[in-house]
Amino acid sequence: MTAATAPPAGSGRRDAGTTGKRSYSCDDIKRMLPHRWPMLMIDRAYDVVPGVSGRGVKSVSVNEPYFAGHYPDHSVMPGVMIVESMAQLVAVVYVAEIIEAAGPDAGTAATAGTAGTADAAQSVGYLGSISHMRFSRLVVPGDQLTLEATLGERLGALRRVSVSASVGRERVASGSLVVTSERRAARGAR
Repeated sequence: MTAATAPPAGSGRRDAGTTGKRSYSCDDIKRMLPHRWPMLMIDRAYDVVPGVSGRGVKSVSVNEPYFAGHYPDHSVMPGVMIVESMAQLVAVVYVAEIIEAAGPDAGTAATAGTAGTADAAQSVGYLGSISHMRFSRLVVPGDQLTLEATLGERLGALRRVSVSASVGRERVASGSLVVTSERRAARGAR
């Protein structure tokens, strides 16, 4: 994709041949989420149906900082980082819904007018719980995680989500998460 045909900031490109599905590059994701290196754990999102579901990719590199200590002689991606990758995909699906609800002009300016996307990124909440998470394969440098998330029922300011991660055709992890729909909800719960 050339610079002239790149999607506007945070707008998401409609996937060819699909209805309502969007794709987000790593640059789009950086505008959508408050996370930054080394905690940005998703490289691309695709087949995103805003507020409903999506898929994503996390390419696992030996350069990730956690491999220095987990484990130095046998690099294994920590399970919590796999869960974090899935949770960040959930945030992309959630923020895509906010951006879409704001209308076609929200987050489409090429300059500082990306306030709509920035505001949506500030609404990314927190991980509330992890349930029935099962890990069935080690993830090592060179693997590419394919992430999936399907948003479920709302429970007030909380939302239940089904998530999974695979490497190729092998399931790595699956379970359910509960996420807050905004940061204020988490602060008020203390």
